[in-house]
Amino acid sequence: QVQLVESGGGLVLAGGSLRLSCAASGLTTSSYVMGWFRQAPGKEREFVAGIRWSGGRSAYADSVKGRFSISRDNVKNTVYLQVNSLKPEDTAVYFCATGRGPFGSDNPTSYDYWGQGTQVTVSS
Repeated sequence: QVQLVESGGGLVLAGGSLRLSCAASGLTTSSYVMGWFRQAPGKEREFVAGIRWSGGRSAYADSVKGRFSISRDNVKNTVYLQVNSLKPEDTAVYFCATGRGPFGSDNPTSYDYWGQGTQVTVSS
């Protein structure tokens, strides 16, 4: 059974940074892709960034390019999302997800497993 557990969220002032972590267990293949999504109150779940467990390219939503960075540690089975220059509009619950993809898909149905989410709140 695949399990994803996010951590690292919190309350931060505008312009601040956080590092979100997603620890995965039960994965039996490196062919899966990984994605970070976020969902603000009253809004749809939105793709933020993606990466392959096997390495290679990463993908970002236009709204976070240059500010967010996704990386993975295959030894620790953990994917990270470094979020910098935070803005109040980045406030949301951030979810990690994994599945068959395709890589960089912004469609939540492309991902088979989801974490419980971690809250990021950016105050002005």
